[in-house]
Amino acid sequence: MPPTLASLVHHSALKLTVRAGEDRLDVPVRWAHVSELADPVPYMEGGELLLITALKLDAEDREAMRRYVKRLAGAGVVGLGFAVGVNYDEIPGALVEAARDEGLPLLEVPRLTPFLAISKAVSAAIAADQYRSVTAGFAAQRELTKQALTGGPEGLLAALASQVDGWAALYDASGAVVATAPEWAGRRAARLTADVERLRERPAPASSVVGGHGTSDNDDRVELHSLGTGRRPRSALAVGTAAALGTAERYAVHSAIALLTLTTERSRSLQAAEQRIGAAVLRMLLAGEPEHARTVAGDLYGGLLDAPFRLIVAETVAVSSVRIAADAPTRVPSAAGLAAAADTNGDPLEALTEVVESAAARSGEAVLVVPERERLMVLAADGGAAVTACGEYAVALEAARTREQTSAGDEDELVVGVSAPVGPIAAAAAYKQAEQALSVARRRGRVYVEHEQLASGSVLPLLADDAVRAFADGLLRPLYEHDATGRGDLVASLRAWLSRHGQWDAAAADLGVHRHTLRYRMRRVEEILGRSLDDPDVRMELWLALKATTSAE
Repeated sequence: MPPTLASLVHHSALKLTVRAGEDRLDVPVRWAHVSELADPVPYMEGGELLLITALKLDAEDREAMRRYVKRLAGAGVVGLGFAVGVNYDEIPGALVEAARDEGLPLLEVPRLTPFLAISKAVSAAIAADQYRSVTAGFAAQRELTKQALTGGPEGLLAALASQVDGWAALYDASGAVVATAPEWAGRRAARLTADVERLRERPAPASSVVGGHGTSDNDDRVELHSLGTGRRPRSALAVGTAAALGTAERYAVHSAIALLTLTTERSRSLQAAEQRIGAAVLRMLLAGEPEHARTVAGDLYGGLLDAPFRLIVAETVAVSSVRIAADAPTRVPSAAGLAAAADTNGDPLEALTEVVESAAARSGEAVLVVPERERLMVLAADGGAAVTACGEYAVALEAARTREQTSAGDEDELVVGVSAPVGPIAAAAAYKQAEQALSVARRRGRVYVEHEQLASGSVLPLLADDAVRAFADGLLRPLYEHDATGRGDLVASLRAWLSRHGQWDAAAADLGVHRHTLRYRMRRVEEILGRSLDDPDVRMELWLALKATTSAE
């Protein structure tokens, strides 16, 4: 610890005597400074022991001494050393009284103790304290490195919490708590999620201090540090202590930041190599070679192929091509999904990659992510955290898009298609399912569609396509033109007849006409269109055309 007034008083070679402020001797001394100025305050930084002989002071003037001592205390001077036997044989009573009133420690320096000896003692104590801090910092670094190698991030956090006599927490890229030490700090760390998210918005490396001002629970002083070497931090470290960190503790924190960065931020070459392996595994699965894929996957992705998985295909589409679907989900997205959706600074596919990988890392499950040109392909365990996080993220985006109804700017929007659960042998079928779901998502203006949803509901929303509507308009145009002349209501008659499955009496009753009139109208439909209504394909096309034009209206 740094030198204090008490340690100087107990220094046998200095022979200092306390004349005032006996109860404030435990204050640290930053430096010992000699000044005979009547007002040395402009040259003080705070924390100094000021040494004087009162060469230019009227030390017997009570009012002058009161003002002098008050200014020293206000400037942060921690003590006043008065040399006796130089200008005064003893410390004047006015100065002693002023020091006692202000609570400023006053030390009597004997004639045989030069100020230089006091300065050397303070300097030596400061140097020794710094040496101890550096030594302790190196020892902490060794211990943290050992824990990082043997116990991973959890072991490192435990060692760091012990070094700073506080607690530590690790957050992932989404701001979720990954690990804490000690365990009781989990709830406290979770309350800092919003602060971690704000930290992520700043370029790395970034840090901030929260709490420590009597406003937070237990009055913790918490330092937040971003981790990572890229433009956007991949994770964050929180360190909570009762007071500001000392030099040794600061060394420990900086060491932990470096080690956690190495632990959580894989090298670009390693990441690229794993990505190439993942791409090779996916190609083999799609080529119908599951056993070869399992061999190549090894321990890296092998576990992913031992249980049903889903194939996710995502891409971006221009904002102008995205329509807000009327049947978009209205359920409230989770907090994790909202947090991810709020981050719109990066590429949508990169954001989705971060969400999926972070969720998989938190749950300890394997996930295969392969960027492919302008799209992203993901192989993830069915029912796992990665698939769930993908769905929550998409729902959050869709909810935000539905609220706004229009998208600001020219940024591309995310579209995701998800296959049904399959095994390795059916990977090719899963890819086709994901492609179909992706196509439907584009057509319906949805962000996220699972293949199981394609068989639910009605086929009619699929008709909401410009090409289908154009076909329907072209097919029915002659009938509409005929009806416009007032020579009969062929379109309504055709709709009624088809809806009654060709039952003449029931359809005629719906129209309020005689069945012979309806038969005549249907012959006119055949003549105008040049098609036979006895053909089931013709009836199907006409019915779908009628539904498509009705939905367009």
